[in-house]
Amino acid sequence: MSHRILIEPQRVDAPLTSSATFLVLTINDGDEATSMVKSTLASVADLTKNVAIRDSSASFAVTAGIGSRVWDRITDVPRPVELRPFKELKGAKHLAVSTPGDLLFHIRSERRDLNFEFERQLMDALGESVTLIDETVGFRYFDVRDLLGFVDGTANPVGPAVDDSVFIAEEDTEAAGGSYVVVQKYVHDMKTWKSMSTEQQESIIGRTKLENVELDDAPEGKQQSHKSLATIEDDDGNEFGILRDNMPFGSPGSKEFGTYFIGYSRRLWVIEKMLERMYVGNPPGLHDRILDYSTPLTGTTFFVPSATMLASLE
Repeated sequence: MSHRILIEPQRVDAPLTSSATFLVLTINDGDEATSMVKSTLASVADLTKNVAIRDSSASFAVTAGIGSRVWDRITDVPRPVELRPFKELKGAKHLAVSTPGDLLFHIRSERRDLNFEFERQLMDALGESVTLIDETVGFRYFDVRDLLGFVDGTANPVGPAVDDSVFIAEEDTEAAGGSYVVVQKYVHDMKTWKSMSTEQQESIIGRTKLENVELDDAPEGKQQSHKSLATIEDDDGNEFGILRDNMPFGSPGSKEFGTYFIGYSRRLWVIEKMLERMYVGNPPGLHDRILDYSTPLTGTTFFVPSATMLASLE
């Protein structure tokens, strides 16, 4: 039996759901805080079962990620090869900010109340050991669309391609069964976005708005669409996939409209390259035009260890 088979991954590949909570925390100083965090992380599977059993049809799932700053503090497992802080990216016009975050909890299900209950029990267990950095509640919008009106997540891998795109294997045996994850919280300038024609919006996204059909790539050296800039290929044209579970969030009353980007990948460099192409441009100077209407408020990288490793932290 191989090493990988013995390792149980976290539910990174859980089904897309109608509700999600994204919780980013930092760990406070002191040995007591470290101990509380370790014991809580080790009990995530039990906390998850305690909530999931209340409705087996709700597709309840949780994944927990650990940031670069605290990896060596809360685990004696060798650092994953690519784990590093989110790198700030500054293009000619737009900035991808890097923000604090030691722990990420991606909580999702078909029921908002289940997500709420898990978060309540989780925060009770963590007590005074952590500080809240960001809490975003997302929802599924119509037929998996973002608030810009386009279908989101079309390029996600399916079937056997999911494992190859998401889970680390023989290239880093100590991190096998784990995954890198990058999160960014974007807010949209909806007034300006809505002032454009559908054709202008489609040229920026690279897909038709109604039917979600891919448009042809622009010639090399010309302005590329978001779809093209976010596609990473090797020299032979083979695409490196990532798994997105993006969610809209916001409040019409406070005029907040946004998308919470979350991308899981076996290879962190793939997401980093995607963001570089978006912010710096490909060629440089021709940035992703979606950034003219969407501004990132956060940017953080985590490693999602296997469930097996998480349970061993206590």
